[in-house]
Amino acid sequence: MKVAVEGCCHGELDKIYESIQFLEKKDNVKVDLLLCCGDFQAVRNEADMICMAVPIKYRQMQTFYKYYSGEKKASVLTIFIGGNHEASNHLQELPYGGWVAPNIYYLGYAGVVKYRGVRIGGLSGIFKPHDYRKGHFEYPPYNQQTMRSAYHVRNIEVFKLKQIKQHMDIFLSHDWPRGIYHYGNKKQLLKHKAFLRPEVEANTLGSPAATELLQHLKPSYWFAAHLHVKFAALMQHPKSSGEQLPKATKFLALDKCLPRRDFLQIVEIEHDPNASDHLEYDSEWLAILKATNDLINVTSKTWNMPENNSLHAKWDYSVAGEDIEELLEEQGHNLHVPSNFSQTVPIYDPAHPQRSREPVHVINPQTTEFCATFGLTDLNAKMKQMENEGLMEGEEEDDMDSADNPEEPSDYTTDTSGLSSSINPDEITLEDDDDDDDNGELSTHSIEPSPDHPFTDSSANFSDVRDLPDSMIVSSDETQDSANEELDKSGDSSMTEGEGKSTRTKAVKRISNEHENGSSGIKLIKRRNQSIYHTKNNENEDNE
Repeated sequence: MKVAVEGCCHGELDKIYESIQFLEKKDNVKVDLLLCCGDFQAVRNEADMICMAVPIKYRQMQTFYKYYSGEKKASVLTIFIGGNHEASNHLQELPYGGWVAPNIYYLGYAGVVKYRGVRIGGLSGIFKPHDYRKGHFEYPPYNQQTMRSAYHVRNIEVFKLKQIKQHMDIFLSHDWPRGIYHYGNKKQLLKHKAFLRPEVEANTLGSPAATELLQHLKPSYWFAAHLHVKFAALMQHPKSSGEQLPKATKFLALDKCLPRRDFLQIVEIEHDPNASDHLEYDSEWLAILKATNDLINVTSKTWNMPENNSLHAKWDYSVAGEDIEELLEEQGHNLHVPSNFSQTVPIYDPAHPQRSREPVHVINPQTTEFCATFGLTDLNAKMKQMENEGLMEGEEEDDMDSADNPEEPSDYTTDTSGLSSSINPDEITLEDDDDDDDNGELSTHSIEPSPDHPFTDSSANFSDVRDLPDSMIVSSDETQDSANEELDKSGDSSMTEGEGKSTRTKAVKRISNEHENGSSGIKLIKRRNQSIYHTKNNENEDNE
């Protein structure tokens, strides 16, 4: 089947669906499924915008509210994960996933579904070590700390995904697995994004948690976004016992939806022609959710997942065939995702904007039904219960303390994410809010499908194979980089945009916890890599 993959959405649903329709007409194909790799921005009204971690001048309603209200309907089934620029209060209503609008499905903090026999998994958010071992304790109204920590990946989600044994066809993440850049055309990547070189050479760019999942799940395809650049790689996994041939993962990261950007690509995915054309829950994943239900944590207290270290009576939460069969029998072998979307908040009315609207903590009936069906805990209901009992007091203060502490222990003992940030300098921080003049504002336009923006065909050979050690240690030998100049060409259709021509030199401020000259771990606002903002190749759209 034809699967359209999109990078960072940034609320540009109209443009994305128009682009798909343009490609369908141009190439005489029919897209069966759209996958979005984060920064979806499912903003329903003014209160949702308050919960989105972007400076005020970038809080724009965009077009999602039209799909939420029913004014429009997605032209193709859409599945997405969360990124780091989201209406977190909306997505928090659906921790296990659910419909955010008719025909638009969110995978939750972590999730696995099936469509036409293709198994699709995903992990929402980005990795930050100081929040990784906490529970999902945030709820609206957020403060400046919880607005950001709400989209940080937690160890419980990675732990659950690591219990999966069955093959994964497609996996989605927002940030890249750390080290994946060694398996593709690294020279070309650094040519387009030279400011990534220090972190690539230090092997600190990307998520170590995603790398763990990549090595465990070994999916056929892994799609990502976040760094606002198209990059393809092919990772050959070491052969495991019981495997006749070693598995390989085709990795593809895409840009954001803007003019002259590679933000959309159509990929041909093998599917089961006899499988249901309804979106379905995954039986193994449901069984894992049931098995790990008692591990749920909705506080900011840090904790580690069970390990085989003599401290836990149980550490293996993978499920056996009989567990899966029992679940199927309980559900009458019907795992169709119900079409039970319902609106939970007032809809934005452009004729009568409500700028004073405030976010509230909502329990979504979809989550209530899902938890009742499969015997799971509704995280939001549990938080509300603890809040009513006075057990949530102090959580906010704990988070503020830990957010400023780059030395907090991580599950990854060699992790340096808190020191040499893996955040793309293209990303805007909340501190970039009101002190920029109009010259620093970014373009919010997206591509209009037209003959002026032609699409070039691309090839599905994502890159040469790299059979590197599991640790993905950096090699200083640059000759390892592929000389394949056809990396961005694929046999499938793609949006192919060239680099922009903007020469604006407005420096972008970044948050950095990097220590200088032995100074203490105080959060600093630094202007790193300033030279990149004074080159013709830099686009100030990248700052979004």
